[in-house]
Amino acid sequence: MEKIKRYFDRIGLALPDPVVPDSELLCKLQYAHCTTVPYENLDILRGKPLSLDTDALYEKVVGRRQGGFCFELNGLFAWLLSQLGYEVSEYAARYLRGEKELPMRRHRVMIVKATDGTWLCDVGIGEVCPRWPIRMEEGLVQRQQGEAYRLVRDRFLGWVLMDERDGQWRPFYSFTEEPQLPVDYVAPTFWCEKHPDSPFNKQEMFSLKTANGRITLDGNVFKEFDGERVTVRELTAEEMGAAYERFGLAYE
Repeated sequence: MEKIKRYFDRIGLALPDPVVPDSELLCKLQYAHCTTVPYENLDILRGKPLSLDTDALYEKVVGRRQGGFCFELNGLFAWLLSQLGYEVSEYAARYLRGEKELPMRRHRVMIVKATDGTWLCDVGIGEVCPRWPIRMEEGLVQRQQGEAYRLVRDRFLGWVLMDERDGQWRPFYSFTEEPQLPVDYVAPTFWCEKHPDSPFNKQEMFSLKTANGRITLDGNVFKEFDGERVTVRELTAEEMGAAYERFGLAYE
């Protein structure tokens, strides 16, 4: 239980006693994770091979207080939820937002059964995304902090998470219910690390949710989203270190 307590400390929560694996705790966990653990690709940029081994992920996120991207963050979060008594199933997803053609499956998501319902959970996205779990109910519009989401079914894509923008619903990502093993994520992780078409090995892709929005770093462009207000700055080399610190990362 000491490892669990350290994980809770990492995301700024007190370990409850007793632990009840319900949706209330699940919501607290996802929100806390998204606002304390950054989405980042620093190890990829520095050529440090990624490991999806649970102990290695735990040491990276909890021990060294780094973050990671979807295969890492959702993998470790799934482990935490399982340890707390939730029933977790992991799936491979297609990230559809901004895509003109159907992409390969290069996202990791999980369905979590709590004592009071079944939920889609995801702590591995750097863009605008749900801060709290999404109830697995087709067609139900679920609003979160000025954003709206719903799940629909597609004969080929399976479950499709949609989000609303400017009054229109757009596909976010999709997945079919074929349970994945950790080894199934090794190949897409390697693609993200090494393939010339991967967006993850070009420049900084950092993101961290805040109470009213999020902060991001794309290359040397730092953005701070605060409600409807967005501040954009192009950083000099001397300013990059301070920007890294906003995400809890060390600039070398």
